[in-house]
Amino acid sequence: MTTDTTLAAVHDFARSKMRDDETGHGFDHIQRVVGLTERLLQAYPQVDRLLTLTAAYLHDVIDEKLVADTRVASQEVRTFLAAQGFSGAQQETIFLIMTNMSFHKTLDGTAKPLPLAGQIVQDADRLDAIGAIGIARAVYFGGHFGEKIYDPTVTPRTQMTHAQYRDLGHETVINHFYEKLLTLKDLMNTTAAKKLAAHRQWVMEDFLTEFKAEWQAQR
Repeated sequence: MTTDTTLAAVHDFARSKMRDDETGHGFDHIQRVVGLTERLLQAYPQVDRLLTLTAAYLHDVIDEKLVADTRVASQEVRTFLAAQGFSGAQQETIFLIMTNMSFHKTLDGTAKPLPLAGQIVQDADRLDAIGAIGIARAVYFGGHFGEKIYDPTVTPRTQMTHAQYRDLGHETVINHFYEKLLTLKDLMNTTAAKKLAAHRQWVMEDFLTEFKAEWQAQR
């Protein structure tokens, strides 16, 4: 099969898995990550486009916070990839990327080094978590899980374990910016992503300044 034919199949598989998501990780998110991945790939023509875009399409399909059983989800992905003609080595690279790019992996030090393809997908995913889109997704995610919007008496956590990070009972939507989103700019891997992140960081900082001023009835 051609690259375009394979990517069309990957697109449809990802859409079938993520189209009903209501946490901010739906197929619209997937499409933006793929688009950003394409944009970042322009600076790295030596990187395998098919493998990288496949990882971008599938990066949330086996996410622990989104699926009931990661083992079952992983096997479905492996079966699908094999049917599309991906070799065992290609599958392992795709899974290496999917299972080591999440932010929570940085909290417990278990993340394995990513190849350049994985760094690009990771940057694309992190870019979609910040800026105006990031603000909307943070509010959407927090509302889905019943988080408070803000509580000035609850200070952001500066150090968290994986379990604490997943404990949404001790987080507010606004604190999530300080605990994760505002840290992502400095975690970008590629030069292009760092440039895009700088503007998106400003958007979030401006929003937080305005939010707190309005919260205190100063504006």
